[in-house]
Amino acid sequence: MEITDAVFIPLIIGLVEMFKRLGLPVKYAPVIAVLIGLLVGILYMDIPFKDGIIIGLVFGLSASGLYSGTKHLVHE
Repeated sequence: MEITDAVFIPLIIGLVEMFKRLGLPVKYAPVIAVLIGLLVGILYMDIPFKDGIIIGLVFGLSASGLYSGTKHLVHE
């Protein structure tokens, strides 16, 4: 994993936001972020499968954490 791969985190946030605007209930946003992260880690990254799962979880959990952190800043 390289530092340039961190670009996937804001991309995942953007995709989750798109799904929310299409009608996805907000409570499912973290789950969707993790699923998209897993897809990126497994399908896009040129690494072994198990490593792809871990990297995908890092991407998805980071994206969902950034989303919830900024949500609390905006709403408080």
